[in-house]
Amino acid sequence: MNDTDPIPISALQHWSYCPRQCALIHVEQVFADNVYTARGNAVHALVDEPGAERKGTVRIERAMPLWCDRLGLIGKADLVEFDSGGNAYPVEYKHGPRRQKQHDDLQLAAQALCLEEMTGKPVTEGAIYHFSSRRRREVPITPELRALVTQATSEVRAMMSNAQLPAPVNDARCRHCSLSEICQPKVVAEVDRYHVLLRNLREPT
Repeated sequence: MNDTDPIPISALQHWSYCPRQCALIHVEQVFADNVYTARGNAVHALVDEPGAERKGTVRIERAMPLWCDRLGLIGKADLVEFDSGGNAYPVEYKHGPRRQKQHDDLQLAAQALCLEEMTGKPVTEGAIYHFSSRRRREVPITPELRALVTQATSEVRAMMSNAQLPAPVNDARCRHCSLSEICQPKVVAEVDRYHVLLRNLREPT
């Protein structure tokens, strides 16, 4: 990819969860579904149809296109609420129970930075809507989260430019990953361990 090509906001979420997963999806262009992705797809079907409505003084935009020229990001918000003053409040839908996950917060923060550039107004918080519990978890868009968005965008851009597959994490995350059969984290980790052992045996003591 070129240095000026936009980075999908979803890639930041994938990168934060697992860099190898991000590369498989956004560099190798491979994907597979499992029960977790199927549940996620079912939840997002509720907000994937673009449209707008009003609830009192609040305007609600669904499947709203987003971009940030400053960082070179592009994506889509599940739902954005605008108050009477035009202030934006992004809401990201997730299928799991109400609990904090940094990769979800990072994705929401990236949406907030896009909305700030698009509207010219600060976005100080948003929410993750956890469908299983039917509850929102408010997320402050802190300076630390903003810095993580900038850092992750830079790292994803470098990874996509180099087109190299990071090593597998081979930990608890792999059990829930739909790409585990393609990634083969245990096999790759064993091969890497074998090569390290072989190299150590060949090196003089």
